[in-house]
Amino acid sequence: MTIRTLHENRERMHRPLRIFLACLLTGAMLAAGTASARPGSPSPLTPRLARALAVSGLGGARRAALAIDLETGDVLFKRGRYVGLEPASNEKVPVTFAALHTLGGTFRISTDVLGEGGRAGTVWRGDIILKGHGDPTFSSGDLKHLAWLVRGAGIRTITGSVIGDESYFDSKRGVWGWKSYFYGGESPPLSALTVDRCVFQGQLAVSPALAAAAMFRKALKSAGVKVTGKSKQGRATEAAIPLARVTSPPLWKILRFMDSWSDNFTAELMLKQLGAQQGHGTSAGGAAVVRRILTDKGVPMAGVRIVDGSGLSSRDRLTVAALVAILASAWTDAAMRKPFQAVLAVAGRTGTMRNRLLGGSTKGRVLAKTGTTDDASALTGYVSGRYAFAILHNGYPLASWYAKQAEDRFVQVLAAAAK
Repeated sequence: MTIRTLHENRERMHRPLRIFLACLLTGAMLAAGTASARPGSPSPLTPRLARALAVSGLGGARRAALAIDLETGDVLFKRGRYVGLEPASNEKVPVTFAALHTLGGTFRISTDVLGEGGRAGTVWRGDIILKGHGDPTFSSGDLKHLAWLVRGAGIRTITGSVIGDESYFDSKRGVWGWKSYFYGGESPPLSALTVDRCVFQGQLAVSPALAAAAMFRKALKSAGVKVTGKSKQGRATEAAIPLARVTSPPLWKILRFMDSWSDNFTAELMLKQLGAQQGHGTSAGGAAVVRRILTDKGVPMAGVRIVDGSGLSSRDRLTVAALVAILASAWTDAAMRKPFQAVLAVAGRTGTMRNRLLGGSTKGRVLAKTGTTDDASALTGYVSGRYAFAILHNGYPLASWYAKQAEDRFVQVLAAAAK
């Protein structure tokens, strides 16, 4: 294959995205009154999609929806494209997109054992530090493995304390805009050092790093390493010596669990991970990274506000234009298409979509991210490798059963057309 042929193939792949983004830009300009153009011919699917959304029982709920043809870039349906609405767990879509772009699917998160002091034969004279870097999968099994690595290094006695270091992230356990019961109910406490999702002695740990230190001290003793000091919370100095390390599964597996099962805890740690890569292990730091990536990729940002990673914050805002632009960008990027699709739930088969869209035209053919709170319902994804769509419903409160009925009917129309 010649360089010219490769270039032509790349041009064909990206042409639908450019057409779609151009349509979005034109629409935004028209809304602002800065341009005028004749509307294109409506798709024959448009009235059918409109009827699918017209489900009774939603009362005064606000809704927005957008669907495009990935092969042509044509807009099949549009309603409230630039209206910023609470996205519920569809907030995880831009976080996933930014994580794959910034870190890559093979990225792994480390948890380290460091030593402060020095070694004399089989004795470590000083403290041992367990330093976390935000691995949401870190478990008591990993702690046992680290303990045996310490023993395997020839250490039999530690004269100092076991210290849990969570300083890679900030110490905020929740995020601005969360309802009080979300903390502990919808997500364990956030920390760069957590074990078993913060479960310690049968309950959630108020101080995750201190709990981790206590569990590691116990694991060391079980591995035959005597510890003289107590468990503490603190931070390693630059003089600390590396003694052992374990790493997480690759990022794509973490994201697949996060998105397929809509796990809030993983999403929040992932947002802080993005911030930490830029020197700010905070939710705000991660949100800044997500906004930058979306802007760089041409995603329309009017009406978008990124506050947390999970979508639990009432301050989050997304538009269906932004969501579909993310889907289109991932679709036309050869390096992104497969890993991005792989993290989504599959209709009738996996995750939060396992009991939805079970019909023959949709089961196994729809890849999507769901979203549900008291105030919002959302569905964003791909249909049969042909269409991309996003639907957002908001209400105070929202009749989510009716909203999901509308979402599923909308997708069923697309699936029937894709046969």
